[in-house]
Amino acid sequence: MIGIKEFNKKITSLKNTRKMTKTMKMVSASKFKKAHKAQVSAEVYAQKLTELMSRLSNSGPTNHPLLKSKKAVTKCLIVLFTSDKGLCGGFNNNLIRKTRHWITENPYQYTSIGMSFCGRRGYMSFRRTAKINKFYENITMKPAFEDALAVATDITNSFSKNEYDEIYLAYNRFDGPLAQTPVIEKILPLDASAFIKTDVRHEVTPVKDAPKSQDYTYEPEEKDILYFMIPKFLNFKIFFTLLENAAGEHGARMSAMDKASSNTADLIDRYTLLRNRARQAAITTELIEIISGAEALK
Repeated sequence: MIGIKEFNKKITSLKNTRKMTKTMKMVSASKFKKAHKAQVSAEVYAQKLTELMSRLSNSGPTNHPLLKSKKAVTKCLIVLFTSDKGLCGGFNNNLIRKTRHWITENPYQYTSIGMSFCGRRGYMSFRRTAKINKFYENITMKPAFEDALAVATDITNSFSKNEYDEIYLAYNRFDGPLAQTPVIEKILPLDASAFIKTDVRHEVTPVKDAPKSQDYTYEPEEKDILYFMIPKFLNFKIFFTLLENAAGEHGARMSAMDKASSNTADLIDRYTLLRNRARQAAITTELIEIISGAEALK
């Protein structure tokens, strides 16, 4: 049976753990507030950008290389967005599990599946089994547009050079501080109709609400502006994904640390009760021994 000293050690250790989890929760809450603010601000820009792309996409077919589908699709690239650090619940594991399942479901469609990683957790999970294309270190904690531009440039070059026929993004879509949904979506080749049907987050927007291109006069021509905007749209899509990943990571870690603090408090109460019972049992045993010794001396 565990003694009183052992119980005291466990309780002291749990109290120290609770201090750490509470501190980590407060730090994550502060970081989440900043990340969420950046994500909300970017979402407003994303809506306006999508509206513009919707109008421009009505100008007719275009031969932009990023819109051209390959005749034979045999090679694809998955860009996986995870966190660099752990202790954020199932934030990384759910997405990694979904990505593995997606790869398992497509063993014959592609002869080669490459992977690029934004975030150390994804890289550590796939480094022994995946065909690694790129690993971008330390860009998910504090997203910067320069990092998004580097990722977008790399995948654009790979697609343009026919190194990959299709490119997908795998990330956690931010639905709230307590909810992140793993998503795998195709980013290249871009679908012109997607500009009308969806926004940057691929949330459905009624087609009838899309502005008509003939209601506007453009200088230069719509097609020229569309050619200029398509790479910008791709760059911002990557940046917006990084922002959603950061907001989701801090939200998940804040929730995980809150749950850890609650579980630690429950364990402290449980071990305190067991310690008190052990102390009471020890006192009772000592009293019985004293009484028995006194009776024996009579």
